[in-house]
Amino acid sequence: MDIMKTCALLMSIWVMMVTAALAAAPTSRLVAPGADGRLVYTADERGNTIPDFSRSGYMGGGVALPELPVRKRLEPVAGDGDDTARIQAAIDEVSALKPTAEGIRGVVLLGRGTYRVGGKLEIKQSGVVLRGEGQGPEGTILLATGKTRRTLINVAGENLRITELKGSTRRIADGYVPWGARSFNVESSEGLSVGDWVIVYRPATENWIKDLGMDRIVERPGTQQWKARSYHLRFERMIEKIEGQRITLDAPVVNAMEEQYGGGFVTRYRQQGRISQSGVEGLRLVSEFEKGQENKDEAHAFLGVRIDAAANCWARNVTTVHFSHGISLGNGAIFCTVQDSACLAPVSLITGGRRYPFVINGQYCLVQRCYSDHARHAEATGAQVRGPNVFLDCLAENTHNDTGPHHRWAVGVLWDNLAGGPFNVQDRGNWGTGHGWAGAQQVAWNCETSTICVQEPPTAQNYAIGCTGEISKGRLADRKPGHYESHGRHVEPRSLYLKQLEDRLGAQAVANVTVPAQRTGAVYELLKQELAR
Repeated sequence: MDIMKTCALLMSIWVMMVTAALAAAPTSRLVAPGADGRLVYTADERGNTIPDFSRSGYMGGGVALPELPVRKRLEPVAGDGDDTARIQAAIDEVSALKPTAEGIRGVVLLGRGTYRVGGKLEIKQSGVVLRGEGQGPEGTILLATGKTRRTLINVAGENLRITELKGSTRRIADGYVPWGARSFNVESSEGLSVGDWVIVYRPATENWIKDLGMDRIVERPGTQQWKARSYHLRFERMIEKIEGQRITLDAPVVNAMEEQYGGGFVTRYRQQGRISQSGVEGLRLVSEFEKGQENKDEAHAFLGVRIDAAANCWARNVTTVHFSHGISLGNGAIFCTVQDSACLAPVSLITGGRRYPFVINGQYCLVQRCYSDHARHAEATGAQVRGPNVFLDCLAENTHNDTGPHHRWAVGVLWDNLAGGPFNVQDRGNWGTGHGWAGAQQVAWNCETSTICVQEPPTAQNYAIGCTGEISKGRLADRKPGHYESHGRHVEPRSLYLKQLEDRLGAQAVANVTVPAQRTGAVYELLKQELAR
C-alpha cells in the first residue's frame, strides 16, 4: 500500500472514531457505567448519592408477574341486569379456597363481553386474581353503571396494622446518614438479626420545618402551615447484613437523617392485614356518564382500581375509560406493580383532585409501560410518600397539568423515561392547602417534557439528568435550582432503573420485567399503538 493510500485510510479511521465519539450518548457525572460496565456512584461533599431504586416492583424487582390458574369462569348474560353480585360471589368463592404453600388461590376469569357493575368489586384475600380476556374494546368490559361516585375494583386487605416491637428500638449513632446510603451505625445491634424487617424512622422537627420555610407559607384561604407531627417518615426495610454496630439494609435511605433534626431510629416490627399475590388483569373498565358533560360530570364511578394494604400485588393490562382516576397504589401498598395499562378519556371537572391516571403512595412500587390521555397529573405521588418508587417508560398525551411529586415531601422517586407535558419538582407554595415542597431526592432520568423545573429544597436535592424541554423557573422563581445535567441530550444508560436492576440481579432479571423494545430504546410509539384505544 502506498503512502497516500495509507494516510487516506488512517484519516478515514480517525473520522469514523471521532464521529462515533461525538454520536455516543454522554453519561452523568453522578452515576455512570464504570470500566467493568457496572454503575459507579459519585457522592457529594456530605456523602449523598443517587439512590438505588432497583428494589421497586413485584417481589422486590426482577421477577415476572405470575400466571395464576383459573378456578372460576363467568360469561356475560344478555340484558341490562346487574352483574355485581355474581362477580363478587365468584371472587368470594375463589377467596374461600385453601391457598397453596405460595399463598395462591386462583383466578376468576370473565369471558369476553360486557358486564354491568352498579356497585364495586372487592378482593380481600391473598392469591386471588380478577382476569378478563383483553383490555381492548373487543375484550372483557366492566361497565360501571349508575351515578354513584366510587372505586370500581378494590384490592386491599383489612385493618392493616404495623406494630413496632417494644424494646427493639435502636438509635442511629451516625451524626449524618446521607441519602443513597444502605448502611449506617446504630448505638447497639443487640436484638437485631439479618432478615429482620425494621422501621427506619426519620423524625420531623420544628426546626427542620422552619429551615424548609414551610411554617411561613404565604397565606390564602385554607392554607395549612406544616407541623412537624405530620411529617415523620417511617420506611420499611429489611436488614441484609450486620457487622458489629453497622447494619446494611436491602434498600437505601432516601432522606438524610441528621442529628440536628432529630437523627434516626431503627425498630423491628410486624405487620398484619396485608394481602399478597392478588391482582387485576386483562380488563377494560368503562364508566357511564352524562354525554356532553365530559368536563363537568362527576356523578359516576371515579377510580378504576385501588390497591392498598397489599404486598406483591399487581394490575396489568387494565384500561380505564371515562373515570377521573385510573389506578392508585395506596399508602399500605408495598412491592406492587402496575404495568401495560391505560387511562383514556377521563370525565370530571378539570381542577384540583381530579384526573390522576397513575398514583403511587406506597413503598417499593413500580408503574411501567402505561399510557394516559387528557390527564392533569399523569404520573404522581401524594404526601410523605416514602420511596424507593419508580415510574418507568410511560407516555402522557394532551396533559392539562404537570407530572411529578404533587405535594408535601414525597421522597425517593425515580421518573425514568417519561414523555409528555410539563414536569415539575418544586416548592408549590400555597397551592392546594399548602403543598409546599412537593418532593425530595426525586430523579428525572431521560424524560421528554415540554417544560421542566427541578428545584433544590433545603436539606435535600432533586435531579434532572438527560432530560429535554424548556427549563422553567417554577411557581416560586427565587428557589434554588436543582441539579441539571446533560440537559437536552439523553444519557447512558437509557434506563437507570433497569441498569440498577441488572447490576444487582443480572440481565435475566431485566428480561423478566421488560418487553424486548424496552431493552433497546424508548417505547412511546409502542405504547400509543397498543394502549391508546
